[in-house]
Amino acid sequence: MEKQIKQGDFTLLAKNYKHRVGYSKLVLDNLAAYLKINDKTIIADIAAGTGKLTKNLLEYPLQRIFCIEPNDSMRDEGRGYITSAKAEWLKGSGEQTTLSDESIDWITVGSAFHWMDLEVTLKEFHRILKPGGFFTAIWNPRNIVGDKLHEEIEDVIYKKAPFIERKSSGSGKSTQDLDLKIISTGQFADVLYVEAKHTEIMTKERYMGIWDSVNDIPAQTGPELWNEIIEKIKDIIKPYDKIAVPYKTRSWTARKK
Repeated sequence: MEKQIKQGDFTLLAKNYKHRVGYSKLVLDNLAAYLKINDKTIIADIAAGTGKLTKNLLEYPLQRIFCIEPNDSMRDEGRGYITSAKAEWLKGSGEQTTLSDESIDWITVGSAFHWMDLEVTLKEFHRILKPGGFFTAIWNPRNIVGDKLHEEIEDVIYKKAPFIERKSSGSGKSTQDLDLKIISTGQFADVLYVEAKHTEIMTKERYMGIWDSVNDIPAQTGPELWNEIIEKIKDIIKPYDKIAVPYKTRSWTARKK
């Protein structure tokens, strides 16, 4: 009997995170230029997961990157995935990073800010950022509107489980009025929004591996209904040799006041 996945607990999913895609290079290039990232920059990648965003950030000149992740399984996978000597993995969360006061130039949170307590997290980020430091919340949701294949798959999900509420899509309630939410505590200002579309071509195995890394849907459906959905998705993609998956990286960057 399969275990029930709990909302927000990625322990059983960590091994499948290797299938997930990274973030738009165009977005990150623009952010790196705006923030003037250089070989003295110290980054804290909060809720780093298995290091997908960390991997992207290591393409830029920086002094050090702290990968803060609360889940032991995700952190263990990340240590195997990220081999750079510039990266240090630590157990912590957005609400309690374990990092020193005013020690960080840039905080990044990839596809995870929606899991955090907003007020507590912003207070913690303000504490660890150097004066004039920056915080970026970034997501890379699928950009499926108008795409026949992916709209068909989405339709299957909601027909079989019309009651689900997506938690981590990065394009729904989690990001609505996010600029206003970020400045609401008075600790951050000058929110910059940057987005860009990108497409990832992948094997069917990798595509299904990404579905196997999803938390919010199976946590609501239970394993039996989730397996029905997965099998239906497999049927839909049978005719394809490769799957082209459209994404849109969306980012909100704010300056510490």
